[in-house]
Amino acid sequence: MMEAKLVRLVRRMPDLAPGAFHARWRDGHSALVRRLPGVRRYVQSHALLQGYAKGPLLFDGIDEFWFESADAMRAARKSAAWTSVEANLAEFSGEFVTIPVDVHVIKDNPIPASAVKNIEFVNRRPGMDLHSFRRYWRETHGPIASHIPPLVRYEQNHLALEEYEGAAPAFDGLAITWFRSTADMRAGAATQAYATTRADEPNFLPDGHLPIIITREVEIDLA
Repeated sequence: MMEAKLVRLVRRMPDLAPGAFHARWRDGHSALVRRLPGVRRYVQSHALLQGYAKGPLLFDGIDEFWFESADAMRAARKSAAWTSVEANLAEFSGEFVTIPVDVHVIKDNPIPASAVKNIEFVNRRPGMDLHSFRRYWRETHGPIASHIPPLVRYEQNHLALEEYEGAAPAFDGLAITWFRSTADMRAGAATQAYATTRADEPNFLPDGHLPIIITREVEIDLA
């Protein structure tokens, strides 16, 4: 069986300061996650506080759940424990979006403990066929972006295909990249490889920058 991954995009209530939100999410909420049946790994990614200098962010972080299989993930989401998890999050989150994803690792290296994690919320170019978009993103753009020198790890999280069976989803996926530091991230943006990556984006992405948040991971012990 193939491992399954579930992601939640989380936004705090406006009257809750980012630091207080992250603390409640990490300390109180994670205790409920430990009760979920079948969850094998759980990671929260908290937006860096300096990211709020220009105002609120699209999301204040994401959390990621790994399960042994898609069946195990579906069973967990039908459980009473999952109902409790979502009810608790709703007490201090203004909005959260839950999405199952298919993970494609484009560049794979160990992640340093102090690394920063860039999360880009991806939508395809208007009018582009979904399957053409997914193939181009993974097979053409991914290898181009992987050459940005300070990039440690690059993962594409494509929205699971069954999520397209109802209303149009908010996002087609997440581009997740890890760097040793924000300084490395800035240095990467000054390279020719980054310029080449950006030049390729109009082939499959909307015009302009996609929204991003820069975060740091918090690995939650499930024991």
